[in-house]
Amino acid sequence: MDVDPRHYEQIGIKDNDIHNIVLSYLVHNCYRETLESFVDCTGMPEPADYIEDMEKRKGIFCCVLEGNALKAIELTEQVACDLLENNKDLHFDLLSLHFVELVCAKKCTEALEFAQNKLMPFGKEQKLLEKLEDFLSLLAYEEPEKSPMFHLLGSEYRQHVADKLNRAILAHRNLPSYTAVERLIQQTIVVRQSLNQDHGKYVFL
Repeated sequence: MDVDPRHYEQIGIKDNDIHNIVLSYLVHNCYRETLESFVDCTGMPEPADYIEDMEKRKGIFCCVLEGNALKAIELTEQVACDLLENNKDLHFDLLSLHFVELVCAKKCTEALEFAQNKLMPFGKEQKLLEKLEDFLSLLAYEEPEKSPMFHLLGSEYRQHVADKLNRAILAHRNLPSYTAVERLIQQTIVVRQSLNQDHGKYVFL
């Protein structure tokens, strides 16, 4: 039975609940050494099935953050062979990272050829066509970092793609794609909105 949000403050939080939230965060983000230390300290059973998966996901994650998108694609296909085939939006995002690397390296001819061969086929979908236009606009600037689409060159964009890929791999392996702490934050937002609507005022949680 669901608890009324106004009674949440009466619910006691158990150590196991906290441990599970921390554990899910460490597994999700591939912090193996911290996970092992945490398991030793708390006496929790080690999630052995997750270790090999974490190492593979960490390798892919790092490739994306470093801008080595083609290697990330190769490793992803080894871990989940049909994932990118069934997720065109994600596949496009990964390929776009390689395009960005070519643009940043001033390899404009190679970047254009790559776009024509690898990115253009995604242009059949309106949403991806708009993305494609944004990336191609980078070629119009001698200094792409000064273009209106400069954010596509930065580490935040790579981080976004890496997080998106990580969630997709987790979901593909039937593992939670969001950590317990992320779900907790989402629930807190919903509760706050519910209380605000009930009372007609702002509630700070």
